[in-house]
Amino acid sequence: MFGIIRPCRHRLGEKLQRSWMAHLCGLCLALRDGHGQLARTATNYDGLIVSVLVEAQRPSTSDDRRTAGPCPLRGMRSAPVARGAGARLAAAVSLALASAKVRDHVDDRDGAFARRPVAAAAGGMADRWRRQSLRGGAELGFDTGVLFDTLAQQTALEQSAGLGSSVLLVTAPTEEATALALEHTAVLAGRPGNAAALREVGRYFGRLAHLLDAVEDLTEDQAAGAWNPLAATGTSLDEAERLCRDAVHGIKLALAEVEMDDPTLAHRLLVHETDAAVRRTFGHARGSYPPPQPPLPPMGPNPFRNSPFGPPIPPVPPGRRRNPLAACGIWALLCCTCQACCREDYENPCTGRRVQGPCSDVDCGDCCDGLECCECCECCECLECCDCGGC
Repeated sequence: MFGIIRPCRHRLGEKLQRSWMAHLCGLCLALRDGHGQLARTATNYDGLIVSVLVEAQRPSTSDDRRTAGPCPLRGMRSAPVARGAGARLAAAVSLALASAKVRDHVDDRDGAFARRPVAAAAGGMADRWRRQSLRGGAELGFDTGVLFDTLAQQTALEQSAGLGSSVLLVTAPTEEATALALEHTAVLAGRPGNAAALREVGRYFGRLAHLLDAVEDLTEDQAAGAWNPLAATGTSLDEAERLCRDAVHGIKLALAEVEMDDPTLAHRLLVHETDAAVRRTFGHARGSYPPPQPPLPPMGPNPFRNSPFGPPIPPVPPGRRRNPLAACGIWALLCCTCQACCREDYENPCTGRRVQGPCSDVDCGDCCDGLECCECCECCECLECCDCGGC
């Protein structure tokens, strides 16, 4: 479910948090309604940028939302969720990215994918998601096959990349695929004049996503002897950070050229949250980012202390791995009880390693450096489009 954009409710404020959750739930339900329950596992934070941009470019109407029924991820509450072409395009793109990623793991025989039964099941799922993505994109006038063709170039580029090569040669397919997806939001919104600027936004966003993913995986890939674009091309962390900050700046400049009826959430996610992602990722890579606080010990007999909507998960005994079927069941429990989204950290059911939740790195005050909220908006030249919580 996660991506590089992991907005914290403390940074977004109440209004933007509701809007963010409407798009997140809208994407999840679009996947379910159009492609089946299993497709909901392809929900991706970065993918819903597509839904946000489509809505931002159109006048707001009552048809943009529908009321969804109770869901465990919302504490069994109903809520207004996004619907329409934006959510459906986001679903098609998310399925394409998930299919490509699963297929890549199967081809590389990574971890559990080295086992034939797992590889066979995962390969079948990737193929099914590919067909569903193609069908969903075609219904919206978007050729999702172009995304697959673009991403298919990745393997050839990885094989040709070596020390001294530019890492941007490796990120090019991701940049192009993201550019095509965001460009089509202008078509769906009836704003063809925005296509060129949104294509540029997508190109920089794809570059940023690929580089940050490489930085996050660098230590683990080196330990496992797996291919990593930074290690393969000899790109240092300093150079990678420079490229990421250039990408964030490029997103900001390109987004300023996009005509939108309500740019607030899009600006917050694509400018502020991408910058936060760069700070968080490179802070962790250098060991300078403050680690998440350990969870509080249970108080009294309450078994729900560290999990707002479900029971705590029993730990994996040291030196052992949980049975794959049991691990899948516990992953489902983590998702359906909101623990995978709302806990500060939790245990990976497969490996027993601690996994940080999306709100574990709450750095709400970093971007403002102690300024009042309206002063923060003034310092980043976005007073007109920032939601300062009514100050």
